[in-house]
Amino acid sequence: MLHDLVARYGPALVFVNALAASLGLPVPAMPTLVLFGAMAALHPGSIGAQLMPVLALAVLASVIGDSVWFLAGRRYGGATLKTLCRLSLSRDTCVKKTERFFGRWGVRVLTVSKLVPGLSLLSVPLAGALGTPYRAFVAHDGVGAAIWASLGLAIGVLVSRQVDWMFAAAGRLGHASLLVVAVLLILYAAYRWMRRRALMKKLANARIGVDELYALMSAQTAPIIFDIRSEEKRRLDPYVIPGALFADERRLDEIIATYRPEQKLVIYCSCPNEVSAAWMAKKLMDAGFRDVLPLKGGIDAWREAALEVAMLQFPAADEGRPDHHSAPRAA
Repeated sequence: MLHDLVARYGPALVFVNALAASLGLPVPAMPTLVLFGAMAALHPGSIGAQLMPVLALAVLASVIGDSVWFLAGRRYGGATLKTLCRLSLSRDTCVKKTERFFGRWGVRVLTVSKLVPGLSLLSVPLAGALGTPYRAFVAHDGVGAAIWASLGLAIGVLVSRQVDWMFAAAGRLGHASLLVVAVLLILYAAYRWMRRRALMKKLANARIGVDELYALMSAQTAPIIFDIRSEEKRRLDPYVIPGALFADERRLDEIIATYRPEQKLVIYCSCPNEVSAAWMAKKLMDAGFRDVLPLKGGIDAWREAALEVAMLQFPAADEGRPDHHSAPRAA
């Protein structure tokens, strides 16, 4: 029965599954590739002949779906990234790591992004937002999709006996096996969402509003303001709160050595939930700083309050890859 289904509908299922996954729907495509590879190894005469066409379909579907996000990033820029950041179950700090990884390797990151959990979340729209030529995007994304799909099919071939045993066991359990898989997926997503929700609830009151910060900036002892956005994010949104200093949470030792523990520090980022700013604030407080607060709403809230911002100037960059040898300057 399973053989007939895979032989008849397998290529179409792989295409639809790969397309849905690349569009961001919560449907993992790798298990489908592994299953098809396993069935191809178990039935080389019928399903095995479809292996290369299925590989081509998986690559095509992946590039089509990724192109949608690439063009969204090209058209809407940072707004697309903020939407993904808001919808993601991953921490904002993971999103920031993706931005920095892209900033270091440029469009070449697309050749491996599908193999690293979380890396493909922003790398595709980020490539569009940073002005990567579409031809370069398709070339690198196609290579990455081919590596990803080939790996899935190859794993299926290697574990074909185990897959056969698993489906035999599932067949004895009947529909109950599908129910178990569905429940496990729902529980995993609920756990990730609850962890994120609990973190945001814990940090809800430990923030400072833009009006309060604006009032403090004109006081005699103004706070020190840290902009901890990645350089890639600042290129997409080249504005800062006047007087803000760029800081890297990976270099906390330098900040701890430079500033006094009694100084008031305000930290802002741009992801909707300020998790990166809250995480850095917690680290500084653990190091002995007594008055460290994330800015509620980040720079977006500052701008929405019609408060003054300073514009940054960046040197030219090629293929959407920032030049990390030159620091941005405030105009």
